[in-house]
Amino acid sequence: MDLKLLSIATLLGILCFCSAQQEGSDCIKANAQSCGECIQVAEKCGWCTDADFLKQGESKSARCDELKSLITKGCSKAKIENPRGSISIDKDKPVTNRKKDVAEKLKPDQITQIQPQKLSLNLRSGEAQTFKLKFKRAEDYPIDLYYLMDLSFSMKDDLENVKNLGTDLMREMQEITSDFRIGFGSFVEKTVMPYISTTPARLLNPCTSNENCTSPFSYKNVLRLTENGQKFNSLVSKQQISGNLDSPEGGFDAIMQVAVCGDAIGWRNVTRLLVFSTDAGFHFAGDGKLGGIVLPNDGKCHLENNMYTMSHYYDYPSIAHLVQKLSDNNIQTIFAVTEEFQPVYKELKNLIPKSAVGTLSSNSSNVIKLIIDSYNSLSSEVILENNKVPDGVSIKYKSICKNGVVGTGENGRKCSNISIGDEVSFDITIESQKCPSKGKSETIRIKPLGFNEDVEIVLNFICECECSKGGEPLSKICHNGNGTFECGACRCNDGRIGRLCECSTDEVRTDDLDGNCRKDNGTDICSNNGDCVCGTCECKKRENPEERYSGKFCECDNFNCDRSNNKLCGGHGRCECRVCICDANYTGSACDCSLDTSTCLAANKQICNGRGTCECGVCKCTNPKFQGPTCEICPTCPGVCAEHKECVQCRAFETGEKKDTCQRDCTYFNLIRVKDRDKLPQPADQSYPLSHCKERDANDCWFYYTYAVRNDTMREVYVVETLECPAGPDIIPIVAGVVAGIVLIGLALLLIWKLLMIIHDRREFAKFEKEKMNAKWDTQENPIYKSPINKFQNPSYGRKGVVL
Repeated sequence: MDLKLLSIATLLGILCFCSAQQEGSDCIKANAQSCGECIQVAEKCGWCTDADFLKQGESKSARCDELKSLITKGCSKAKIENPRGSISIDKDKPVTNRKKDVAEKLKPDQITQIQPQKLSLNLRSGEAQTFKLKFKRAEDYPIDLYYLMDLSFSMKDDLENVKNLGTDLMREMQEITSDFRIGFGSFVEKTVMPYISTTPARLLNPCTSNENCTSPFSYKNVLRLTENGQKFNSLVSKQQISGNLDSPEGGFDAIMQVAVCGDAIGWRNVTRLLVFSTDAGFHFAGDGKLGGIVLPNDGKCHLENNMYTMSHYYDYPSIAHLVQKLSDNNIQTIFAVTEEFQPVYKELKNLIPKSAVGTLSSNSSNVIKLIIDSYNSLSSEVILENNKVPDGVSIKYKSICKNGVVGTGENGRKCSNISIGDEVSFDITIESQKCPSKGKSETIRIKPLGFNEDVEIVLNFICECECSKGGEPLSKICHNGNGTFECGACRCNDGRIGRLCECSTDEVRTDDLDGNCRKDNGTDICSNNGDCVCGTCECKKRENPEERYSGKFCECDNFNCDRSNNKLCGGHGRCECRVCICDANYTGSACDCSLDTSTCLAANKQICNGRGTCECGVCKCTNPKFQGPTCEICPTCPGVCAEHKECVQCRAFETGEKKDTCQRDCTYFNLIRVKDRDKLPQPADQSYPLSHCKERDANDCWFYYTYAVRNDTMREVYVVETLECPAGPDIIPIVAGVVAGIVLIGLALLLIWKLLMIIHDRREFAKFEKEKMNAKWDTQENPIYKSPINKFQNPSYGRKGVVL
């Protein structure tokens, strides 16, 4: 089991190591030839500007590596070029705190709902920059509402209810804003066959049944946006319905003109609402072919005398085209359609951001409630969008909405359920993966859909290092002016290569130059570990950035030294030109020999217990009787306590086997007597080795002492002056206990015998009772009675018996 776990751990370690190698090699693998190329590889890459950094055989690209690796190779941190991105806020006007009931009224351009308004980002490839954007829905924000109505014949009863819409809607909108304007437009269909009848009579009156209808038209701007609700009622009251032949209407033509004809409609830079009212479907791009119209809609304004004049010339706009124009002009659309066409317009709503669908009653009687509800729905949601970003640039959004709700991904662009006065924020992260081809600044804009405000973001790309600004063109260092010396290296002119631009591209591989790359006139160019460039070896790069070739002929490397415990140089040195340079306190070809003696210290603080030598951190015992990692184990030796027991006993108590030879054999230590065991020295209080001993004499008495060696020569023995002898046995309790035991055992045996007899008797009695119950006796005859009468019969007499 342990072996399996070890194998798995080793495999995981190898995988992690390989992964780290692969990841860390990006800077080197890029083969960057200048500082500018290096910093575009990845955020983690830096360029060493130290002119003396490169070792023999290393190419210019070795200057580009991870910061930690460059420092390890000897480049000082001050000479590493590693520019970082930054953010500066150029315009940061606070959001407006405006109250509806305040007497002072602000102009639309004085109201701010988004902060900041302009930023500049310095972007380095692979390094993301994040800034916070705040949005606050302002109170009493102005609203422009344009009512676009289908005036085909089926909307006749709806027109009657819309005639008083101006004043009624003005009254309701006063609860939301004090600055409200309303406009009106109408549409029918393209004025060509087969959408309408082109007979002269039908062109004058497209309706039947003696209905008085106006001539068909595509789109008419009846009333530009105004604050006068009475004027709205007056002009709408004069409108007449018209007619067409097919069911879908030309509403898309009308929506396009309302969106792009800003001057004619009178749009302000405020909240723009377009109410599209119909009871039918819609034509879109491609349907114009039925009328012979093939030119795609150009998305431009074509109003003359408030009438759309190019309906017969341009096709209907596509949905995507319409979405773009509505978004560009910050128009929010409310589709007020009948129940029958709800599914169609709900699908359309999903394609048009910041739009809503309301169910219009058959006669448009609920149009005001529909508009109020739809506006509240639209204004309670903020959705951020950005224009096209430069190639290689990405934007990520994270929303922090009401009540701390956080959204990421596509949900990071929007916040919902926002009330007037609520403030939400977005964390916007912009990252560039490469520099633009021209390296110029780019500008992008982020804005909330349906609002006229946006954030301008200027993107400046870090494509070159600061050190390149101080470069020396036509430097003598670069082979008599064949390059620019910048950032510690030569950037060669076109047609020149080499570390110092010493070769032209025409003479890179010639036999004379290759001869300079052969060691000792051998056959191998650059020891087969590099390429000969301009007569100089440029060593190959390895997959692992920590491993590299070096030397004039790439004959050296830092990964083919001796190993110990599967570690290069035992993990205690560095490999230089295939030779281990050991760290302090280590020696040996693989730096596997430690000069530290701490691992050889025995418990008595002596090196190898004084019975061996310490070699490479391991004890070599010189006394064959001793063994173990510190030469402290002696299987055949008595212990310290047993070794000195007889001498301590004779000197302290004048007993023991050496009592008669005590003066001769036991004077090698100093004896100190103490009263009790608490007075004995303790190991923690001494700076020299100390042994505690407990021994027993011939009388089974215990005595306690300590044995110590001070300064490797002076031996001291501390002994407790009194013996601990066991007390003699108490006879009376023993005898009493034995007698009591015998009596108790006898009583127990008697009780057991009595119990067995009772059990036996009960079984016999039960047996008798059972047999008695089973016996069957004849109570009318004595079983031993014999009758005195004998009866004989004469066989020859009348066959009658005779009684005697």
